[in-house]
Amino acid sequence: MTGYLIAGVALLLALAVVAVDRWRTIRTIRRLDDMLTAAMNGAFSEETFDESCLSSLESRLTRYLTASALSERNVREQKDQISALISDISHQTKTPVANLQLYAQLLSEQPLTPLGKDCAAAISAQAEKLQALIEALVKTSRLETGILTLHPQDGEISPVVERAVSQYVPKAAEKGIVLTAGEVNGSAVFDAKWTEEAVCNLLDNAVKYTPSGGTVTAEVKNYELFSAIRVADTGPGISEEEQAKIFGRFYRAPGAYQAEGVGIGLYLTRQIAEKQGGYVKVESLPGNGSTFLFYIPRES
Repeated sequence: MTGYLIAGVALLLALAVVAVDRWRTIRTIRRLDDMLTAAMNGAFSEETFDESCLSSLESRLTRYLTASALSERNVREQKDQISALISDISHQTKTPVANLQLYAQLLSEQPLTPLGKDCAAAISAQAEKLQALIEALVKTSRLETGILTLHPQDGEISPVVERAVSQYVPKAAEKGIVLTAGEVNGSAVFDAKWTEEAVCNLLDNAVKYTPSGGTVTAEVKNYELFSAIRVADTGPGISEEEQAKIFGRFYRAPGAYQAEGVGIGLYLTRQIAEKQGGYVKVESLPGNGSTFLFYIPRES
């Protein structure tokens, strides 16, 4: 009888120990949950000041949050500095570049030797290239630093593609290229302004590298999750090795150094696609033209 009594007491003690341990575990978990909730809300403060593990954890979390807040403040300050620098560069270069273009035009209207005319034309072309480079750098930097943000909304894609195509029809015709818009109906979630910028970059690239007598076509392909704005050309094509590099900043293919441009258009296009939950890719074979596909999500 005594043995049963002892066993019963031992069982009760064991159950009591388990219950107390479980209660402590639940209390610790609840405290940890409260700590994390307060940290996410920015209202965390250290409450336990003893030699316990929980106190040590609170102290470490306090140090971590303090360091994170300092890092966030430094990043914010750096973005502000970059924003000011970009604005200064954009503002300070407008007048000199405009003057270069003006004087180059005035110079070209003067009686010049053939060599002088070539020099005036070269100055004008380089001034335009410099202006395009500055504008592209400003846009790219503002996107990368979050100074400019995209605002995707539900909308029809056709107006964006048609506007972009209409801008490049004269340039294509001047070069003897047929630029057409195919089926462009479709809807997606996108920022119309920046998506048009991206499509213009793709069209500019296609017209630039397509020889006289070639064709460039823009159309929209709709899939279950994405809509793709497809720009196809009959240019020289891109090797598989180059396809992995062309979306890099300032990258120019070995055979493209004589062509106009600064090598930032495709990089900016990729940034625009990624900022609104999409992506861009190229399909090409040397000698068979290239097709660039700009994918944007159909649902937010």
